[in-house]
Order: sequence, then C-alpha cells, then structure tokens
Amino acid sequence: MRIDVRAELEAFPWKRAAWTLDKIIAASPFRYDSTPSFYVWLRDNPVTGARAGDWGDYGAADPEYRRGGFVKLLAFLRNETEEETREYLRWKYGDGPVAADAESLTLDLSGVLRLPERKQPLDPRILNEWDREHPYLCLRGISPEIQKEMRVGYDIKSKAITIPWFLPDGSLANVKFRRVSEKTFWYVKGGWPLRELVYGIDAIYRKRAKTAVLVEAEIDAMYVMTAGFPAVAVGGSSFSDEKAELLRKSPIKELRIATDNDEAGERLKAQVIEKMAGYCELYDVGFPGTYKDVNEITDLDELRGYVEAARSVRWYKIPLLSQQVDKSRGTASTYLC
Repeated sequence: MRIDVRAELEAFPWKRAAWTLDKIIAASPFRYDSTPSFYVWLRDNPVTGARAGDWGDYGAADPEYRRGGFVKLLAFLRNETEEETREYLRWKYGDGPVAADAESLTLDLSGVLRLPERKQPLDPRILNEWDREHPYLCLRGISPEIQKEMRVGYDIKSKAITIPWFLPDGSLANVKFRRVSEKTFWYVKGGWPLRELVYGIDAIYRKRAKTAVLVEAEIDAMYVMTAGFPAVAVGGSSFSDEKAELLRKSPIKELRIATDNDEAGERLKAQVIEKMAGYCELYDVGFPGTYKDVNEITDLDELRGYVEAARSVRWYKIPLLSQQVDKSRGTASTYLC
C-alpha cells in the first residue's frame, strides 16, 4: 500500500514549517512551542533507516512523543483513535492502483488494518481510578459542577485529565486523556471509534434538551454548558454520517452551530448544515474573528449574547441528484443564506 505522506500532512496547518523533498521541519504539534524542532520524513531514507512518515521531536520531554510512526502522528492531527486512522488509510489507499511518483510514498501497514468488530460499552468502573480533581479545566473557565456532571477526572500517572465519552443511554464508549502541560492526547484502549460518537449526547437525553449548541471540542462543549446551554461536540473538524444520525434521533429540535473561526470550522459548519437540514432548526452562532473558538470568549455574558443572537439558516439548497451524479468526483454543494 502506497501512502502519499506529504499530501496527508499538507492538509493540516503547521507553524514555522520548512518543506523539502525529503522532510518537513516545523514547530511541534504536540507542544506549546514555536521552535522548529519537529520533523517528519516524507520519503524513505536509506542512510538513517527512517521510513516515510517517521517523525521526531527534539524538544519533547515525554519519551512517548520524542519519535514515532505515521499512524500515531496522523491520528493526533485528525483527532481520532489510531484504529480509525488505520481504517482511513486502508479505505483511501488500500484499493485500486495508486500512481507511483515522487510524492507517493510507501508505508508498510500490512496486517494491522482489519476492520474491528462491533464494540461493546466499556466498564464504567474504570473511571473510578481517575476520580479526582485538577485545576486545569477550571483555568479554562469550566465550572466544577459541569466537570462533575460530565465525570471529568485526572490520571496522576500520565498527568492528564480524563474526559469520558458516553452513548445516548449513558453507557461508557471511550475516554480521552489530555495532558495538562502539553497538547498531546490519546484514547483508552478498546474504546469506540470517535466517528460513531457525539460528546455530550448522553446529557441531551438525560435532560430531554430540545436546543443544543454544537462545537468542535469537548472543552468547548463544557464551556458552553458552563454558560448555561446544553452542548454537544463532534470531537474534531469532520461530521460523519454516524454522528449526524445520532443527532437526528436525539430530542434536539434546534441546533446552534458554533464551530471554530477558521477554514476547517467553516467546512465543518457546511457539513453539519448539509446533513442536518430538514431534521431540526439550524442557527449559525457568529462571534468575532479575534476569537478562534468559543472557549476564547472569556466573558460568559458575552458568549451568551452570541449564542442567543444566532442567526437562523433561513434557506438552504442541497441538490441530492447533483450529489449522486458528482459522487465520483467527490463534490457536493450546500448553499446558505
């Protein structure tokens, strides 16, 4: 299977990046640092023995993030489990011929790309191990009451807060670990794929909430909850069919969309509107471009004002026939007003 490593990496923003034919050098995506001390090989290097996709971080204090392979890096960039990333790569590169050129690089993932069997809920008792408080989320403006409601914990060993993801019936589906001193995060082994989950959907069912604010990250969702609104998070910048179906079946009748103020956020907003049109009333939460996301709006009253002033998506056009015709080209259109 041939993977175009360069094309996959170019889909994400990099700080202080320098690209060559063989390597990208940039600031580490795993740390709060602007020094270009992180590198990824873009093609196999016979001198060092590195494979395309291998990476290293000279400034990393954590041994787990000093070096690694392409799947681990791409899973972090895509905000998903490594199992999902392997499945994505197999779906994209595993079938059919792939052009062999300077940018199409070999990555050996044989034997590890089997589709997993249907997951069972995790044992909720695993959360007891991390049932302790940490000031990290309070410093991000999230109230202790919301943290307790969403069963946020802290893992002393890895120095990471733990954020559980639940199914609509309250069963435990996955747990996200997020380091309090760095950007690194990972998920508990054996958890459900993130594409099949919506963060906060259990709270929607518990409260029979008719209105909810949709955001990208779990921290954003808990911040909106602190402001007094039910909220859900998709966990990244893509909106899968599985996520859409979870929301369609939920009690939500009015969805207020507050994605990040960047290109990825705009794409996500369009996906949500396209897939949720006709299932509930849709509103666009606008806020100044000086804020990247809702968690940067430090004044809760200001945030409440933006949510309450959300503009209705008054009309939209989703040409289903055109989508079917253009599916081979991977194009579809959504029009907003």
